[in-house]
Amino acid sequence: MKLIRFVSGILVVGMLLIFSLSSAGSDNQEGKEAPLVSETPKGKTVNPPLTDDQQKKSTTPVSMPVYKPPLRGAPGGRIGGGTRGWKDAITLFVLAPNHVGLTVREQPTLYWYLSKATSYRIIIKIVENQTQSPIFEKQSNPPAQPGVQPIRLADYKVHLSPHTEYRWSVTAVPDPDDRSRDIRAGGLIERIEIPESVRSKLARAEKGEIPQIYAEAGIWYDALMAISDLIDARPEDGVLRKQRSGLLEQVGLSEVTE
Repeated sequence: MKLIRFVSGILVVGMLLIFSLSSAGSDNQEGKEAPLVSETPKGKTVNPPLTDDQQKKSTTPVSMPVYKPPLRGAPGGRIGGGTRGWKDAITLFVLAPNHVGLTVREQPTLYWYLSKATSYRIIIKIVENQTQSPIFEKQSNPPAQPGVQPIRLADYKVHLSPHTEYRWSVTAVPDPDDRSRDIRAGGLIERIEIPESVRSKLARAEKGEIPQIYAEAGIWYDALMAISDLIDARPEDGVLRKQRSGLLEQVGLSEVTE
C-alpha cells in the first residue's frame, strides 16, 4: 500500500514538472520576435531581401534623359520620308530634332530609322549647308533588319569642322530610272566646342548618367549616341530602350517609338 502511494506521488510530481516546463517554453516563444526568413520545404533556400545598395546595383542607374533644345536659331530643318499606297511601302526618319542638332564630336554617330525590311538601294549624304558641297556620299545595300540604324562617321573617315552647319540625309531609291520616287529623310547637325560645365560633369559621371548630361546641355547627337551605346552593351535592358524612346518623343519622333 505504501509502495502504491509512493509511486502515485512520483507520477503527480512528474506531471506538474512537465506542465511547468511546457508553460515556460510557451511564454518564451511569445516573447521572441518572429524570424526574418519563413520556414521553407526541406532542401529549398530563401534568399534574404536585397539591401538598398544591392537594389541600386541591380537596376539601371539612370533616369529619363530630358532634352533641352539650345536657344539658337529657328525651328525647322528636319524632313521625313515615306511611301503611301504602295505594296512595299516604307518609312524613313533621321533621328534628329526639328532644328540644328549639336554635337561636340568630330566624328559622331548618326542614327536613322527604317520601318521595315526593303530591297531599295540606300544613299547616305552629308552636305555643308552654306556651300552645298558634299563631304560624304555613299550608296549601299539596304540593312538586313529594319529599325534604328547607325552611321559611324569614324568608319568612313568623315570629319566635321567646328561651327559649321551640315545637312545629312538618307535616301531610299525604289526605282533608279525614276528618281522622283525617291524616299528621303534629312536633318541638320553642327559641331560645337564642349562647354566646360559639361566637361566637368562628364569627368565625374557614371556611364548611365552621360545621356542625361548631354541632353540637359542641348547636345542632341551625343545624348542619343550615349544612350544607344548603352543599349548596344545591354540589348536586353528594356529600361534603356524606354529612355531612348522617351528622348525621341521629346523631339516629335513618336512614330519611331511606336
